[in-house]
Amino acid sequence: MDLFSRSWTALRAAVAGLADEDFARPSGCTGWLVRDLVCHLVIDAQDILITLVTPAETEPTRDAVTYWEVAETPPTGEDPLDALIVRLAAAYEEPWLLKFYLDDVGSAAGRAAELADPGLRVNTRDVVLTAGDYLSAYVLEWTLHHLDLIAHLPHVAGPSAEGLARSREMLEKIAGGAFPVSFSDEDALLVGTGRRAPSEAEKGELGELAGKLPLVLG
Repeated sequence: MDLFSRSWTALRAAVAGLADEDFARPSGCTGWLVRDLVCHLVIDAQDILITLVTPAETEPTRDAVTYWEVAETPPTGEDPLDALIVRLAAAYEEPWLLKFYLDDVGSAAGRAAELADPGLRVNTRDVVLTAGDYLSAYVLEWTLHHLDLIAHLPHVAGPSAEGLARSREMLEKIAGGAFPVSFSDEDALLVGTGRRAPSEAEKGELGELAGKLPLVLG
């Protein structure tokens, strides 16, 4: 849960430091500009607030790793929810409004996470898991979206080494196999989730794991 807070704080700080023109640059998410990605982060923060006040009576059915579902096809940006995010982001018009709202709702989500009982069982997306596992799953979410944020913004600081390492560990569990040691944590995440195509040499190193990629998480 501490890593959740550090990852989330670092991501929000990166957004807060963006110049207005950065919001019109492409992000690492197919079909989304940086402003669309930031709007998605606002929705994520809202989801966290909702989930942490939605207790469950039953035993957990998922953990931090099995929380993630793997889709069969990569996103195209044309999904109705993806398209809605684009419209919502455009409605803000001024980048400072998006920054303000992310800081406002995002800070609240961060405080709620710090106050949450790790053993509390919560309900989200028709599954039950502990608050600790739920927030741990979001380390992967924050790390991947931090990489998406800086995909075309090399001057912006990226996610922490500990966030990258933990996210790689989770992705390897989802994949059911380890990435080659020659892959940096960032490369493992980018290639593993289809954010970057592997080179021919990398495909050779991946071996059988290459046939399972990309892992489209949702």
